[in-house]
Amino acid sequence: MQNETPDTTASEVRAWAEGAHRNAAGLASSLGVDPERYAEDPLLALPGLQSYVDRLPLGEFQQSDWIGLHTDLTSYLGDLLVRRYGARWVKVEDSNSPAGYRYLVEAKGLDGKIRQVEPYDVAMEEFQNLPIEISRMLANAEAVLHLTTAVDETSLADIPLEELMGDADDSR
Repeated sequence: MQNETPDTTASEVRAWAEGAHRNAAGLASSLGVDPERYAEDPLLALPGLQSYVDRLPLGEFQQSDWIGLHTDLTSYLGDLLVRRYGARWVKVEDSNSPAGYRYLVEAKGLDGKIRQVEPYDVAMEEFQNLPIEISRMLANAEAVLHLTTAVDETSLADIPLEELMGDADDSR
């Protein structure tokens, strides 16, 4: 990208992040979550958002409907990662993108390494694996960024189900 200074790029990224937050907070508000509460914990919008997408007539969607839903999910995912994990939006050059760049979310994983994920792609993957599952979308982004601990499936196989679930007698 030519004729761009770091200040210009930082300003563009800031505007992108603010736009994503405004869109996500507006979506949360339409789902009954107060914008201030949403800003404190974006997961508060998850049940309402899942209920919303579950009720959408996806089979009747026109291209503009898919674009709107994709924008909402991308905004929500990116904003959640920023607010919940201290991630940040970044602008990266991409000659394969029509605009010549893309906006990604960058975060430090549990291993201390910085990784990036493109919320646009994560949301698009949900469209290719219907039904849309908001928690799966979030888990996929968290896994790419290494924000959660990995589960050793092999080790879990050796643990009795009762131990994993907790003893029923302990709930008294």
